[in-house]
Amino acid sequence: MSVGPGRNSPHQRPLMKSTKKERAALLVAVAGSFVTPFMASSINVALPSIGREFHIDAVLLSWVAAAFILTSSSLLVPLGRLSDIVGRKKIYADGMIVFALSSAFGACAWSGEVLIACRIGQGVGAAMTFATGMAIITSVFPPERRGQALGITVACVYVSLSLGPFLGGLITEHISWRGIFAVVVPPAAFVVWLVYATLEGEWAEAKGEDFDWIGSVVYTMSLVSFMYGLSKAPAVESAGFLAAGLVGAGVFVRRESSVTFPVLDLALFRTNRVFALSCLAALLNYAATFAVTFLMSLYLQDVKGLSAQVAGTVLITQPAIMAILSPLAGRLSDRIEPRIVASLGMFVTMVGLGLLTRLRSDTDLLSILSNLAVLGFGFALFSSPNMNAIMGSVDRRYYGIASGLTATMRQLGMMFSMGIALVMFAVFIGRVKISPEVQGPFMDAVRWAFGVFAVLCLVGIFASLARGRLHTNSNNSTHTS
Repeated sequence: MSVGPGRNSPHQRPLMKSTKKERAALLVAVAGSFVTPFMASSINVALPSIGREFHIDAVLLSWVAAAFILTSSSLLVPLGRLSDIVGRKKIYADGMIVFALSSAFGACAWSGEVLIACRIGQGVGAAMTFATGMAIITSVFPPERRGQALGITVACVYVSLSLGPFLGGLITEHISWRGIFAVVVPPAAFVVWLVYATLEGEWAEAKGEDFDWIGSVVYTMSLVSFMYGLSKAPAVESAGFLAAGLVGAGVFVRRESSVTFPVLDLALFRTNRVFALSCLAALLNYAATFAVTFLMSLYLQDVKGLSAQVAGTVLITQPAIMAILSPLAGRLSDRIEPRIVASLGMFVTMVGLGLLTRLRSDTDLLSILSNLAVLGFGFALFSSPNMNAIMGSVDRRYYGIASGLTATMRQLGMMFSMGIALVMFAVFIGRVKISPEVQGPFMDAVRWAFGVFAVLCLVGIFASLARGRLHTNSNNSTHTS
């Protein structure tokens, strides 16, 4: 399906000139991209302080983090579908309102249980914005500038995720963990004002269609069960939750194949090769990269003996490279087939992971920094072009679903990545504290994990290359397969 005018059309705008609506959409997406990722990454450093104040055990404390992840991940696709029906701008703004209110109540929480409830509210609000932010960008920007806009938005997410732990630590140390919740309220309110003050129009191409509530509930419960099972790997009880999630997925597929207006149109996977393989590539890439920071943090502190602050500074290398290069990679994917740019990024990521399989206890810091820079370069080349391929391959009435599903692939990939790392620990060192006595087995577990991640990238390269063309001609018009 052709979208946008050709190169020789008299109505086509110059490549770098943007309209007022485009600038407003980008500003809204960029502002929103700082708020929710910051909250997601900064809260982890505050967990010990939260546990001490409320005197809660480790299991309940873990739910302060898990409640947000499970809620936001499981609601992305249903809320993306809802935004296609009622309007993406409305869902985005309402999501920021829910997020701001939940954050304000979280700053005043008087118990661990109340705080977890507020985290669930934050997860709902975050899902509403995650599912619509990229969809709004795609709705507003023409194909010849869409990749660059997506790249800028992705870069802002990386910057926010990178600053989260650092600023969260400062706020927790000098003010209180409650300050992390309080500090995001004004920016969230500002984003709501931006939406209504600057962003004109609405996008609801599926308006008038029914919303499949039953399918949404089945989807949500299945994904929650499956992701919770992944988070518990390799414990025995994880198998039951994983099985329940798979059974629920089967029920969901059966229902969606029989309803007139499904929450997730499965034909997108059956008939749209670009979309299906781009989603698979995203899942594999996140599964191969998310646990790198977790593993390298343990390595730098427990093996190299660096302080948490120095280790954090070293680890900023990867997201910093991502943030710098993602807009350039997105712009490149506007001119070159996204599958070529993204596949190259997957290959570079595989090389970086392969280099990390040679990690030793005496590896010098310069080599570590170089390897992290390679990974950041590879992920930057992959992420925004792959997002451009996903959003450019579907009809406008599916933008919300595509945006939500992309974010779901990211969350699932993250959970798979952590599951692989934990399985390696269980195999090589068991459930013991990392200490000098187990340094050898620990290094074996880390190297094997990086090896598995590199293999996932290898599979991802083939998936990325096999997706087919997005641009139908040199004019950069796009199509759906």
